[in-house]
Amino acid sequence: MKIALAVNPRASFGRGPQAGRDAADCFRAAGAEVVLLCEDSYEALARAVDKSLADGVDALVVAGGDGMVHLGVNALAGSGAPYGATPLGIIPSGTGNDVARTLGLPRHDTDAAAARVLAGLGSGGRLIDAGRISSGGRTHWFAGVVSAGFDAAVNERANAWRRPRGQARYNLAMLRELATFRAIEYTVTADGERWEQGAMLISVANGQSIGGGMKVAPDAALDDGFLDLFIVTPLSRARFLAVFPKVFSGRHVDHPAVQLRRVRRVELEARGVVAYADGERIGPLPLVIDVVPAAVRVLA
Repeated sequence: MKIALAVNPRASFGRGPQAGRDAADCFRAAGAEVVLLCEDSYEALARAVDKSLADGVDALVVAGGDGMVHLGVNALAGSGAPYGATPLGIIPSGTGNDVARTLGLPRHDTDAAAARVLAGLGSGGRLIDAGRISSGGRTHWFAGVVSAGFDAAVNERANAWRRPRGQARYNLAMLRELATFRAIEYTVTADGERWEQGAMLISVANGQSIGGGMKVAPDAALDDGFLDLFIVTPLSRARFLAVFPKVFSGRHVDHPAVQLRRVRRVELEARGVVAYADGERIGPLPLVIDVVPAAVRVLA
C-alpha cells in the first residue's frame, strides 16, 4: 500500500507539519509506504501531488484545512481526470475544516483521522459529488462551498492580514467589512431560469458550512446530485448582524431574507465581486457552477 501524503506547512499556523508527520507514522505503523509531500507554496505542492499521482499511489491523503481538500479535489475530481480512481483521505488540521465537518471526520485528532483513512482503504470509502466552476477559461473543482458576496469579501480582507491568527482574524475582518458593505446587484441563472437579484451574499453549496462551522446550507448533502443555492436578500446592517449569528446553528433558514433552493447549474454575474471556493480565491465573476455526481472517492 502506497500513500501520497500532502501537507500544508501553513495549516492552522503551524499545526499542519506535525499533523502530517504524525499521520505518516500511523500509516507506516500499519504497513504503508508513505511519500511525504511538503512544499513552500500551494502551487509547488500541487505539482508535487500531480507527480506522485502520475508515479502511482493507492491513495492521496491531505493534511490541513479546506484549502488542502480543495487541492486534493482539483487533482482527482471528475471521471475525465487521469487519476479519478484514486481515493482522497483527509487529516483535518486547518482552521475551518468545513469539508471534514460535513463528512463527520475527527478534527484535530490525527490518530483518529488516520484510522478513518485506513478503514476507508479497507472498505473502499464513499463517493461524493464535486462542484465544477468555469471561470475565465479555466475549470476549478470544489468540495464545499463557493462564496460570492459578503462572505467572500470577508475572506479577501482577512487574507490580506497577517494578524490576528485563526478564527479571530476572520471575525475581525467580518466586522470591518460590514462597516462599508453594500448589497450587490447580481444576475442569476439557475437551471435555465434567469433573474436580477439584489443580495448581501450568494453562495453555492455542495457541503454544509463555511468559515469554521457557519451552516449556510444545513441540509446540503455531499452525494445527492444537487447544489444548494443560498441567497441573503438586502438587509440593514443591524438586521444583518441579528441574522448572521444564527448561521452557526442553522436557524437562519426561516428568516424571510434567506432563500435556499436545490439546483444543478448556476451562473452568477456581478460587477466587482470576487468568488472563493473552499476558502480559496477563484477570481472575479462571472462564473458558471455545476455539480458532477460521484466525482471523488473519499476515505471517510
